[in-house]
Amino acid sequence: MSAVKNMIGLWTLIGVAGIGYGMWNIISPSDERKREILKDLPEANPLRMEESRQRNALMMQVLKEAAETNDNVARRF
Repeated sequence: MSAVKNMIGLWTLIGVAGIGYGMWNIISPSDERKREILKDLPEANPLRMEESRQRNALMMQVLKEAAETNDNVARRF
């Protein structure tokens, strides 16, 4: 009786995994749609990418200053 329960549990687990995999394939975008999404990302535009790099550099500078001081930087104006 225990072997039957184990087999049923195993097949149930395999079935649930199969359903999950099938749902993943249905929901995930196709290769063509992925290319469209990547084309519309801000990183695809060189000007926006440079702005993003500058913004990240400024943020790193602020974080570096905050790490070097004992003051509460969040309270500064």
